[in-house]
Amino acid sequence: MPNSETKSRTRDPVSSVSEVKGAFHDFMNNFNAFQSDVKSKIDNQEERINMLDRKSQTLSRPVLATAVDQGAPHQKAFNAYIRTGDDDGLRGLDVELKGLSTAVNSDGGFLVDPKTSETVQSSLKGASSLRAIANVVTVDASSYDVLVDHTDVGAGWSSEGDTLGESDTPKVDRISIPLHELSALPKASQRLLDDSAFDIEGWLAARIVDKFARSEGAAFVSGDGVNKPKGFVTYNSAPTGQEAWGELGHVTTGAMGDFNPSNPADALVELVYALGARYRANATFVMNSKTAGSVRKLKDTDGRFLWSDSLAAGEPARLLGYPVLISEDMPDIDDWAPAIAFGDFASGYTIAERPDLRVLRDPFSAKPNVLFYATKRVGGDVTDFAAIKLLKFAA
Repeated sequence: MPNSETKSRTRDPVSSVSEVKGAFHDFMNNFNAFQSDVKSKIDNQEERINMLDRKSQTLSRPVLATAVDQGAPHQKAFNAYIRTGDDDGLRGLDVELKGLSTAVNSDGGFLVDPKTSETVQSSLKGASSLRAIANVVTVDASSYDVLVDHTDVGAGWSSEGDTLGESDTPKVDRISIPLHELSALPKASQRLLDDSAFDIEGWLAARIVDKFARSEGAAFVSGDGVNKPKGFVTYNSAPTGQEAWGELGHVTTGAMGDFNPSNPADALVELVYALGARYRANATFVMNSKTAGSVRKLKDTDGRFLWSDSLAAGEPARLLGYPVLISEDMPDIDDWAPAIAFGDFASGYTIAERPDLRVLRDPFSAKPNVLFYATKRVGGDVTDFAAIKLLKFAA
């Protein structure tokens, strides 16, 4: 008979295997639970990250004058304000809370949505006005100052042993361009606004740009500077080479109220070379359609037309090799009229404007129609008198 010690030794291998299996089973259970817990935490973390991304996209500030989705919050809110006068959506937007406009009655209206604002700005730039060739700057202040150095530093020759004397000091002038309020007041019937098929943004932009373009164009050419930009033809002029700072140089045609009948093209050639060489590379002729009709008939001594139409779409016609801007705000040909201008307007004339366009809805003043009071601030003035020359029709 085997003793108890022998029995104990024969059962040890089986017991050990069972213990190992049990321990391994417990380990796998614990590992699976740990793995599930880690996966759950990772899923929760990813969900929080996605939620933060969605919030940041929702709360991001709309950008003015850039392409936006049709469903953008600002455009929907602005559309609701235009159609019904409901301004709750606009008041809650971050762009309004940052001071662009926070109240309709007290602060002058709401900022136009990006789509409409972009349409107005691009249309103004495409209009046949001085804006197309002038220097256009955007400012956040009520005026724009330009520092102009129109003199030169003195210089002289000397030998190595000579004593150098002081040279002349250049003079710097400051030109301040105040910004003036430009406004338009289109109107529409409430029934038209209630029609959801009507493109209210496109209609509003078209009416505003038509009014603004005509008002701006006239002011940039002939504005008197009183509550509007100062036009370049309103400045005094003197024969080229005799003008002082603050005056434009001019060339005369040699006949009162007309081109000289014996050599009509000579005045245009003289006008071109009256402008300094450093300005001629970027120079443009400016005249209205009636004047252009007379100029395009002129020929040189070999019988060739001075005027040449562009062969490429969108390119301006050329006169003596320089582009022509047709601005209907330029004066007609008349006695002493500065009917043609030639110059580098990017250097000679500056347009300063604020980037925002505001609209105030008025449903009371013109019942049953609704008025839309649109405003923006813009200014303009000559900033380099040497960069612009005029052709006056006089003997």
